[in-house]
Amino acid sequence: MYKLSNRSLQRLYGVDCGLTNVVKRAIQITNQDFMITEGVRSREQCCINYGKGRTAQQCSQKGIPVKYAQPNLSKVTWLNNPYASKHVTGKAVDLVPYPVDWTDLNKFRTIALAMKQAAAELGVKIIWGGDWKTSKDYPHFEIL
Repeated sequence: MYKLSNRSLQRLYGVDCGLTNVVKRAIQITNQDFMITEGVRSREQCCINYGKGRTAQQCSQKGIPVKYAQPNLSKVTWLNNPYASKHVTGKAVDLVPYPVDWTDLNKFRTIALAMKQAAAELGVKIIWGGDWKTSKDYPHFEIL
């Protein structure tokens, strides 16, 4: 059985209590250890994320200061409104396998199974970014 690190627990601060309970239950029942990389997202982090893979002009058009433009990096968000992320309101968390492994999608699927089971047990409705139809966001879980 796994348990959340102090750092992961700190990253749950401000996250919706239903989603927090799901994460805490999922770590107890999962076959894959995981860590929380992000819970509540600051406005600055929204700017940083939106700037990745976008030009200064693209950032400016969305009200993001041009200093955040990093067109040579890969995009990490496809939101039309940079501040519309469910992370801003504490309605989402990002979970990654521990030790961190971005390439093994089976590890993300194992985490997703535990999250879905925990959500069902607790009567909390969630959606996994790996189930999205267009772009996939395997670390992402949000409450509905």
